[in-house]
This record gives sequence, structure tokens and C-alpha cells, in this order.
Amino acid sequence: MEHIYQYACIISFITLPIPLLIGVGLLLFPTTTKNFRRIWAFSSIFLLTIAMLFWITLSIHQINSNSIYQYVWSWTINNDLSFEFGYLFDPLTSIMSVLITTVAILVLIYSDNYMCHDQGYLRFFAYMSFFNTSMLGLVTSSNLIQIYLFWELVGMSSYLLIGFWFTRPIAANACQKAFVTNRVGDFGLLLGILGLYWVTGSFDFRDLFEIFNNLIKNNAVNLLFSFFCTFFLFFGAVAKSSQFPLHVWLPDAMEGPTPMSALIHAATMVAAGIFLVARLFPLFIVIPYIMYVITIIGIITVFLGATLALAQKDIKRSLAYSTMSQLGYMMLALGMGSYRAALFHLITHAYSKALLFLGSGSIIHSMEMLVGYSPEKSQNMVLMGGLTKHVPITKNAFLIGTLSLCGIPPLACFWSKDEILNDSWLYSQIFAIIAYFTAGLTAFYMFRIYLLTFGGHLNLYCKNYSGKKSSSLYSISLWGKEGFKTIKKKFSLFTLLTMNNNNRESAAVFMKKPYKISRNSFKIMPYFITLTDFDNNKISAYPSESDNTMLFPLIILILFTFFVGFIGIPLNKEGIELDILTKWLTPPVNILYSTSKNSIDLYEFTINAIFSVSIAYWGIFIALFFYKPIYSSLKNFNLINAFDKRGPNKIFGDTIKNYIYNWSSNRGYIDTFYATFFIKGVRGLAELVSIIERRIIDGIPNGFGITSFFVAESIKYIGGGRISSYLLFQLLFLLISYLFLVL
Repeated sequence: MEHIYQYACIISFITLPIPLLIGVGLLLFPTTTKNFRRIWAFSSIFLLTIAMLFWITLSIHQINSNSIYQYVWSWTINNDLSFEFGYLFDPLTSIMSVLITTVAILVLIYSDNYMCHDQGYLRFFAYMSFFNTSMLGLVTSSNLIQIYLFWELVGMSSYLLIGFWFTRPIAANACQKAFVTNRVGDFGLLLGILGLYWVTGSFDFRDLFEIFNNLIKNNAVNLLFSFFCTFFLFFGAVAKSSQFPLHVWLPDAMEGPTPMSALIHAATMVAAGIFLVARLFPLFIVIPYIMYVITIIGIITVFLGATLALAQKDIKRSLAYSTMSQLGYMMLALGMGSYRAALFHLITHAYSKALLFLGSGSIIHSMEMLVGYSPEKSQNMVLMGGLTKHVPITKNAFLIGTLSLCGIPPLACFWSKDEILNDSWLYSQIFAIIAYFTAGLTAFYMFRIYLLTFGGHLNLYCKNYSGKKSSSLYSISLWGKEGFKTIKKKFSLFTLLTMNNNNRESAAVFMKKPYKISRNSFKIMPYFITLTDFDNNKISAYPSESDNTMLFPLIILILFTFFVGFIGIPLNKEGIELDILTKWLTPPVNILYSTSKNSIDLYEFTINAIFSVSIAYWGIFIALFFYKPIYSSLKNFNLINAFDKRGPNKIFGDTIKNYIYNWSSNRGYIDTFYATFFIKGVRGLAELVSIIERRIIDGIPNGFGITSFFVAESIKYIGGGRISSYLLFQLLFLLISYLFLVL
């Protein structure tokens, strides 16, 4: 295996030729490149599959041998400074590499069908391949400079993907917001890297950890300076992993395509911050104050993300705030010293959240057949409801992902979240109460999403959706034999539909000979399909299940969601260790402050689990009570937001209900605060500086120049042609000006 390790760094960049070749092809041979676009997509998936198999092989070897391999070569050599480009393979690298490749492959397979109608199909795959390459380069980096390089490449990739539909102003603003917010955190990360280099003189992880720990142990470095260095490093992770207060970019990042959202929220960008804290854990663990700061930020993010998800109407934004809350759990665990529990939850959450996001994409894909390509409508849960019988596979997949995130056994997130909750009780009872309460909120808002989407009957707010199949359904003839014909007056019904989808305009007319609706028509052009009843002149449409290439990743993710949690069951049976994760995931240091246990007996585990599962079931029950009509008088009551002003007033008082609804729908007023005190404040300060510069800094010299001109013009007529008179007046003017400046 030694020779394989030496060339392992090549595997991280095995998908890099795809975006490069696509870019060159679109620039030089655009038509040919677009004609072979499926080949490029297949090549991207194939190369990433090779990388996945390679990482799995290395991970199995790493588990058996429990070895760490590092290979480094010189990059830039100077007398006082040396940069090295290296490759580090340890348990943390093996976890992240397998996680990234497995989720990315499923997302790319899903994207082939989801994005097949978009003219930016090739551009999307180029961005995604570059994104995966950057993330693999990040997790295999052996020093801080290399991490920072790939850290910025990940940020650039996310900027391109979030603003993929850049012709939409809201998407363009979202990618700019994500870019600016992450630049704030990245600047802090850069300051931390430079500060640590100034103290230790090294960027390499091994040397850095050893030197820094010795300096702290021997009191050879200022503790306040060390605290700020580690705090700035953590600040970079705060922005990347959407922790409070730099979380504001995450919900707006949903303006990108749904497969991109699944990849970002599951295994790449937001996971990068958790990975960075885990990678630099030996630096943080020796400074208790920074560990406490990490814990505080984590618990605030846990609670804030859950409360902001309560009243969201956009299905992707609700899942985004759910991601924010779960990332808070991971950060909380790292702050408590529960290194294993944090990474365990990172694994289980990645597969569960990928399942939920791809499931939401399937839902959106179905809704676009009814309301057209409009995210404001196709992603609005208020316009959904009653989808169970039309998308049964998607419904079951989404239900499994929901139950997992709620912490229901034996699904994946139950094992990891329960461990974090137990550790929080041992660490601080106040933090534990907040964490347990948030677990109940998680169950509530996740089942709220599920019930608003699939439960109930026909939603009255979706006028184009009858929820029933019709025997006289016809579709627009886009690819039929007759094509576009001249409109004739004898047609009983004529419709001209013009839609704009990413600068593509397509006009379609109902022909005299209508075409029966079929799955192929949905595959060809779902955005432009409108169904109609020619006899009654009524719109009658219904959603349809997604294509098999979109359902296949959902089924695979269901298997992961069911079984991946068993790798971390902390149980012993007759002296045999059943916890595979503990054997795989060796902490980088001897964690003295960790509250985690390597194993517990069955009785203790059962007692701890009963309490957390009971809280989750209470959250589910409350969601069912709010969103499922259970009284006969509410038979015709549709699934409306219980915190919406249209909801039942008897459940909460008007004041409490409106406060919770306004808090959640207005994102906790944090965006408003930033817009008022930062954006407007900076603009006001800039205007004030501009006035000072124009009227004082530039105004004084300009004023003297203008005054000198008028004085010269005046003495021209007073001096009478005598040079001595001119000089006298000029000297008097200079003297007065000098006295004015001095006094």
C-alpha cells in the first residue's frame, strides 16, 4: 500500500480535467461540446466513482492498520520562508473523502435528469466537478496554507453555483451575499494563520501542533494572543458552516439549483467549517476559553436555526435552517470536547440531509408541472398538500429522512444526536435543556414540512391543482409531428403560452389534434406543460413522480439513512467492541476534557435514549395536532401554518402566536439589523467621509486656489503696473492665509 499512498494525491484531482475540458470546449467548439453533453456528465460521474472506490480502499486499510500517512514536497523555498504542498491521510481524511465522494456521485446522477432541460447543463456539471475537486483537496491538505488555498476555491465554487441562474436578480444578490459574508470569515481565518505562523514558525500540522502545545505548556506565549489566533481560525469556520452570527447567507443560497443545495448542505461547503475545527482540534483543546466560545456559538446556532425554521413557507429555506441547527449540534459537540460525537453526527446528517434535499427537488420538479418555473410557487409549501398518492416514492423517502433528522430509532441521526444530547447533559445542564428542547423543535418543524407537503387533501390556495386525474388530459405539442402551425379560427380552443426560463423563450400552441399526456412529455419539457380539458374548458393538472434517474439516488440514500448509524453504536458485548467508528476515528490528541464514553452498557443506553426519543415524539405529536385536521368541524380545514395569522387563534394567544410567526418569517430580524447598522451605517459613513473630503480636505486647497485667482485679478487693476505693488499685495494675501490656517 505504500506506493499507492505516494500517488494518492492524484486521486483528489482526478475530476479536475472535466471542468477544464468543458470550459475549453464551450469556448472553442460550443456546438460540438453541447451535442456530447451527456458524455461529459458520464465522464464526471465515472471519474468520481473511481475516486470513491480508491478512498474506500484506503479507508479500509486505514481501519485495519490504524496508520497515518503524510507525503510532502517543496513548493516554494526561500531563506526565511518555505511553502510545502502535502497530502495527509488520517482517519479524519478518510471519513471526509468517503463522505464527499459518495454523496457527490448520487447528486451528479440526480442532476443529470434534474438539469437536463437547462441550457446551463454543461456549465452546472463543470461547476460541480470543480466543487468536488476543491473539497477533496481541502480535506487532504497537510498544512494551513494549502487549506486556505482550497478553502477559497470552495468559496469560489459555491459563489458560481449559488448564482448559477445569474440572470435572476435574486440569485445574483444571493451569491454576492454568500461571497461577502464568507469573505468576512476568511479574513479572520487568514489572520489566525498568520498569527500562528508568527508564533510557531510553521504551517505544517504536525509541527504546528507540537510547537504550539509546548509553548502553551511552558507559558512561553501570551495566552491572550493565542486566544485571538485560535478565535480567528474558528471565525473562518463560523462563516463556512453558517454559525451565528454569520449564518445569514445560508437561506439565500437556496436560489441555486436543488442538487447544488443538497451537495452544499450534506458533504461539502458547510461541512468544511466542522472539518476545519476538527482538524485544528489540538490547537483549540489546550485553550479552555476558546472551547467555551465554540460551545456558546454552537448552542446559540442550535436554538436559533430551529426557531427560524418554524414558520418558513419555502421548503428549501426550511431545510436550510434545519442544516444550520444541526451544524450547531456538531459545533456544540466539538466545543464540549466530544470529537467523536461531532464527526459521527456529521456523517449521519450528511446522508439524511442529502435525502431530504433531493426529495425536495423531486417535489419541486413535480410542482413545476403545475405552476410553471417559478420558485416562489413551486417551492412554497402553502401551495402543496395532497401529494402522497401522486409521488409515493418521494413521499416515503422524505418521510424516512424526516424521521431520521427527528432522531427516531433505528435511523442514522438517532445514534449521533442522542450521543451529543447525553454529552451535553454531562457538560452543562443549561446547555442540555436547550439542546433537548431544540430536539423537540426539530421534530416539530420537520413534520410540519412533511405534513404541509404531503398531508391533507387539495390545497385551496393552488388553483391550478385539482389533485385528481382526469380522463381528458392533453398536453402542448412541442415535439409532435405537426409542429407549430398557423393558428386557425376553427380551433375550439387556442392557447399561446410564452414562458421565460433562464433566457430561453418557447412558444407553444394547442393544435387541432391534441396529444395525450405521457411521461415522455414530462421528461422533454416539464416547464412548458399545461394540461387542459378541451370539453369543459377547465384546467386540470396533477403532479407526477420523478424519473428513475432521480429516484435511484433517493433509494440509495434511504439505505444509507437506515444503516450508516450502526457504525457508531457505543455498545460492548462480552468484551467485543461493536463501535466501528471509535476504532476508525482516533482523536488527534488525548482529549482530557471530553465527556464522551467509548462504550456504555445496554441499560444505560436505553434509559438515555427513551428520554430523547420521547421529546422527539412530543414534537411530532404537536405538529400533527397543529397541521392535521383531527376534528370533524375542521374537515375542510387545509394545512395552513399554525403560526400564520390565518391559523387557529385558540391554540396560542394572538400576541404569542404573532411574535413567534414574525420572529421566524423575518429571520429573527438579524438581516434587518445588518441592513440597518452595517449596510446603511457603512453607506452613511462613506457619505460623511465623501463630504469631508470634498468640502474640507479638497475644499481648503481649492478655496485658496480660487481666492488667489480673484486676488490676482483684483490687484491687476489696483497696482497700476508696478511690480512692487503686486508683490506687496501678494505677500499680504499669503500672510493672511497663513494666519487663517494657524489660528
